[in-house]
Amino acid sequence: MAAIAAAAAFSSLCLARTSVILPRHRLRTLITSSLSTNSTTEFNITFAPPKPKPQHPKPSVSESESSDSPDSELGDQLFIPWIVRGEDGNLKLQMSPPEGYLKAMAIQKTQKKQKKKPKEDKTAANKDKPPVASSAEPKYSKAARRFYNEKFREPPQRLAKVLAAAGVASRRSSEELIFNGKVTVNGSVCNTPQTRVDPARDIIYVNGSRLAKKLPPKVYLALNKPKGYICSAGEKETKSVMSLFDDFMKSWNKKNPGIPKPRLFTVGRLDVGTTGLIIVTNDGEFANKVSHPSSNLTKEYIATISGVVNKRNLFAISEGTVIDGVHCTPDLVELLPPQPDISRPRIRIVVHEGRNHEVRELVKNAALQLHALKRVRIGGFRLPTDLGIGKHVELTAANLRALGWKS
Repeated sequence: MAAIAAAAAFSSLCLARTSVILPRHRLRTLITSSLSTNSTTEFNITFAPPKPKPQHPKPSVSESESSDSPDSELGDQLFIPWIVRGEDGNLKLQMSPPEGYLKAMAIQKTQKKQKKKPKEDKTAANKDKPPVASSAEPKYSKAARRFYNEKFREPPQRLAKVLAAAGVASRRSSEELIFNGKVTVNGSVCNTPQTRVDPARDIIYVNGSRLAKKLPPKVYLALNKPKGYICSAGEKETKSVMSLFDDFMKSWNKKNPGIPKPRLFTVGRLDVGTTGLIIVTNDGEFANKVSHPSSNLTKEYIATISGVVNKRNLFAISEGTVIDGVHCTPDLVELLPPQPDISRPRIRIVVHEGRNHEVRELVKNAALQLHALKRVRIGGFRLPTDLGIGKHVELTAANLRALGWKS
């Protein structure tokens, strides 16, 4: 056991360095002392021939240098074989270093050494020189900025559309301002509404006032329209649904400081005497998508009838009628069960085209007298039951998806 321990200590000493150089008498003493305790362990060790002495005379060196040189201290030298443990667990001798040790040395040699930063020259001449302004590295790479501009940045839009989105006027009124020379782009009068502009980069003036760089965010609201209100700006004598958003517009600057106010308008229209759900927004693309017949969004109405409703009336409504030269047929006609607090009969009518006065014409063609009409659903979005008359609520992303808007 002592021999094995000595051999292990000796092998660990050898593994610590690539080659160990010892004098011949020291090597003989080390090996004989480690093997004297166990005579059964035998090693076949052959020594290298002594190092030949040079023929030319050595130059004289100082005592300090001669004491540090390994040749003067060790004299005759030899390379000790590597003592390693084999796969069978026994110690053995080999002339080459272990494979794992060679790989570790190769990896260590291939690692790049860190270059030391040059020290600043703090001389009097350099103190007088002004400091060199280091060029600030961009926060994002060019590829990242290009990807953002292509995927997320809004492309340039038509000038009339930008003015309408900024709340200057409606699309048609904005076109009239452009035709009359009231709009300048980058210092030049622009008479073409189709000119592509970017408010963040282009300088736009309308009637001498500069247009804000930031456009107002998209706003989507659902209103429970009361009776007697029209869905356009209208004249002073008539009441517009836009007047129901006065408090919303007054509190806009407090909730959104530094952002221009949106110009709101209704998506489609309801008659003066019709109540219920109507969408209000400042997104023209969204309004066109929801109101266009190609969207195939169904609209549900509740018609309150004065008088008695029989099966013949329901059959007449389901057959449809001709409006503006087009035969319009409803998708669903259903007589609702009577309610204790409602004395008049009610009919659920679902249409998909949404032509002007379509539901009123269907009821009139069935020889019925309409007492009240209310819209309760557009597409997959239904008017909240707890939303009071004249009140509005902001639409969520789920509500917009129910309306068929995927943007």
